[in-house]
This record gives sequence, C-alpha cells and structure tokens, in this order.
Amino acid sequence: MKLRMKDNAEILFEEKQYLGYNRYSNVRRLVLGVFCFIAYFWQEEHDRNGDYLFAMGVAIMAISVLLMFILHLHTKVTGHSVILDGLWTAKRVKIDLANIVSVKAVPSRRFLLSRPVYNLHWKGAIKFYCRGKEGVELVDRDGMVYVIGSQMSGQLVQLLKDLISTNNNTASSDD
Repeated sequence: MKLRMKDNAEILFEEKQYLGYNRYSNVRRLVLGVFCFIAYFWQEEHDRNGDYLFAMGVAIMAISVLLMFILHLHTKVTGHSVILDGLWTAKRVKIDLANIVSVKAVPSRRFLLSRPVYNLHWKGAIKFYCRGKEGVELVDRDGMVYVIGSQMSGQLVQLLKDLISTNNNTASSDD
C-alpha cells in the first residue's frame, strides 16, 4: 500500500521524530527529576517543602513521558520535493529537488548534544533536527545548505540521489 498526500503526490519516504526521544533533553530532565527526588528523601522531616520537591520530580517525569508523543519533525519525500513539517505552530518547508545539486550523509557528534531545532538559520545553513547521530546535507543551486537530521540517513540519501538523477535525466530529455 502506497501512501498519498492530499495533492495526490506519492510519498516515497517518511520519517517522524518526536521531542521526547532527544537524548540531551532527556538527560537534562532526568537529572533535574532525580535531584528533586534525592532532595525530598534527604530531608529528615518530610514537611511541606519536601512535598513540593516530590511533586516537582513527579511532574518532570510525567512531562518527559508526554513529550514522547509530541511530533517535532515529520520528513516526507515525494517524487519532486522534500517536505518538512514541524510542530503545529511551524510553517511547512518544501524543498524542490530540481534545485538540489548535492546530497550527502553527515555523521556528526554535534547531534548528540543538540537541542531539537526546526528551520534554524545558523552559519549559512538551515537545520532541521531532533535526535540521532546522522543527518543529510542538501545544497541547492543558490548555495543554501539544508541539514536534516534522520535516523535513516543512508536510505534517505540514496533515495534523494536517485530522484535527483531521475529528475535531471527527465529535464535534459525534455530539452
């Protein structure tokens, strides 16, 4: 069964990344929650202040679990474009494959301690990332660099290279 979008374009690749799976954010929340629990149990008398610490620890852990269900980045590839959807407040970004001149996988250690970003313009690149150790770097004709974090970067790079070569062959045969 092949998936189709509203405009009847066939989805060739799809990946969803959720906020709750970002390693750096998880560690930060876990440390803060554990600190609250340790401070609660450290007190000799569990008075009202200790109860607040315990309640904060429980709330932090509950938020961590809820974040596992919040979609941060939804990557879709159709025959002619890469479509990136973000949180409900973010604009949809559509990258036309006809303008892409270079595609490569970028393994990076920087992704390990990165916060989730969507459409971040930083040092000449536009970044879309949530979690993982891999990414895909796209360069368009204008020199704009897009870095898209992906758990399946090898599969995404191969598909994009195939689509770009197919689109270039189709465009050159039309001339």
